[in-house]
Amino acid sequence: MITGINHITVSVRNLDKSFAFYSQVLGFKPLMKHAKGAYLLAGDLWFCLDLDANTRKLPLPEYTHFAFSVKEADFDNLSKKITSAGTKIWKDNKSEGNSLYFLDPDGHKLEIHIGDWKTRIDHYKNDSKYRHMTFFSE
Repeated sequence: MITGINHITVSVRNLDKSFAFYSQVLGFKPLMKHAKGAYLLAGDLWFCLDLDANTRKLPLPEYTHFAFSVKEADFDNLSKKITSAGTKIWKDNKSEGNSLYFLDPDGHKLEIHIGDWKTRIDHYKNDSKYRHMTFFSE
C-alpha cells in the first residue's frame, strides 16, 4: 500500500537558476547539489532537480501542478517574494483558501496554498451548490 509521496523530481534546463529559485525565492532547504542535480526539502518533502537537455520550453497546457502548503501568516510575504522575483502567474485563484499559481524557471506549474484536503472537503460539504458530490469516509 502506498503511504505517501517519497519525492518529486523536476527536470531543469539551468540547474543554478532553478536551485536559486527553489532555495532563495521559495525557501526550500538545500541538502545536496552536484553538476547534474540537487536535493532540497520543502517541509518534509524531498524535492529533486535534475539537469536535462530535454526539459520543456513552455508550460504544458494541462492543469497538472504541484501545490505547496503555506501558513496563513506567511502567505502574503511569500506571495510578494514570488511575484517580485518576476515569476509568471499562470492562473487566478478561484478556489477555497488563499492560493497563488505561478511558474518555476522551466514552466513547471506550482501553487502555494493555505489549507489542506480537510478544509477543501469541508468547503464542498458546507456549500449547497456542491450537494451533487459524493463524499467518502475518511
